[in-house]
Amino acid sequence: MGPLLKVEKIHTYIGQYHILQGIDFEVHKGEVTVLLGRNGAGKTTALRSIMGLNPVSKGRILFKNEEIHTLPTYRIAQKGIGYVPEDHGIFGELTVEENFVVAGRSEDDSVKERQEWILVLFPDLKKVWNRPASNLSGGEKQMLSIARAFVNDDELLLIDEPSKGLAPIMVEKLIQAIHEIKEKRTVVLVEQHFYMAACVGERFYIIDDGVTVTSGEMAELKGNSELKKQYLGIA
Repeated sequence: MGPLLKVEKIHTYIGQYHILQGIDFEVHKGEVTVLLGRNGAGKTTALRSIMGLNPVSKGRILFKNEEIHTLPTYRIAQKGIGYVPEDHGIFGELTVEENFVVAGRSEDDSVKERQEWILVLFPDLKKVWNRPASNLSGGEKQMLSIARAFVNDDELLLIDEPSKGLAPIMVEKLIQAIHEIKEKRTVVLVEQHFYMAACVGERFYIIDDGVTVTSGEMAELKGNSELKKQYLGIA
């Protein structure tokens, strides 16, 4: 079976800046694939390029063997790709419940079942169900952001920096949540917190200055201090 998602030598500009300069990686069904690299390496732009938010100028992106890089963002989402952006992407003026309603692309029983499952996974959201999202803590906002993406029956979730700014106890909760989510979804994770990335990822790709420099099994990277120091700044 081929990869669920294949990114082939894509180039992406933001304004005059050539951010992605030929990155490539593959994502296989049922795995958590982690994109690693220093700040500014191009990891977030890679996710935004997959979603069509930053247009690809060269190269190809294939989802289930179908080219999607020429499609508008809403069509890419309809294909079955969910996106959890770094800034949460929630509606602050709406309650937690209303955020769930807005996120759902349908109102059938399966949506309700997934919502019930995600509330078991994130029980803290039940406690703030009727509270405006702008009043939530950072951890609660991150939970809501991931939960909203899970409401739909997407095959692939792109999650950008979920642990950013969170206390260690919330990071541990997110690790457990992603372990459970990957039983039902394929995940591409951008993460600076190497401990979290190592706990949940099966495969890694390191991006440096807009290109893919190396990849492999996460288990291999854990023990490679030279590679971690060179590209991730981890002593």
